[in-house]
Amino acid sequence: MRLRPEGPADHPDIRRLVAQAFARSDGGSPPEVRLVEALRGSDAWLPELSMVAEVDGEVVGYALLSRVWVQPGRIPALALGPVAVLPGRQRRGYGRDVVQAALDAAAELGERLVVVLGNPAYYRRFGFIPAARFGLTGPWSGLGDPWQVLVLPSVDGSRPVVPSGEVAYPPPWSQV
Repeated sequence: MRLRPEGPADHPDIRRLVAQAFARSDGGSPPEVRLVEALRGSDAWLPELSMVAEVDGEVVGYALLSRVWVQPGRIPALALGPVAVLPGRQRRGYGRDVVQAALDAAAELGERLVVVLGNPAYYRRFGFIPAARFGLTGPWSGLGDPWQVLVLPSVDGSRPVVPSGEVAYPPPWSQV
């Protein structure tokens, strides 16, 4: 398996992967597909934090970190999602590995705070904890424990103070 940032040639494969991973029963295009495409054209896009897992030349996993802000003060943070693995390749560790690669790349770039809405049992393995413990709110904070935060260690190993406030998402997220 090879973990790497996406390139332009990966866009069709990522679209297919995300569409299959989030397939809708009505056959319509999942909003996660439109989210990825809209984020690519926005100020929230950080190309080095759009990671793929590739096996034998096939993109089998995907994890995206994009820019969000904690208000007040416009403190930069990241949102994790979508995370996707081809249905026929799930439960083999590709999702875990591609998420960890994205988080490691973010830490190397000096990023310090990541939020996610997802299954606490899954995201706990990366160190995510309920965001309410830090007073972080956002569009999904009313859902309780699935609204989570991860504080990334700095290069020197220290952990920053986590800001409290409202996590503001860029407009593409309003599609989800």
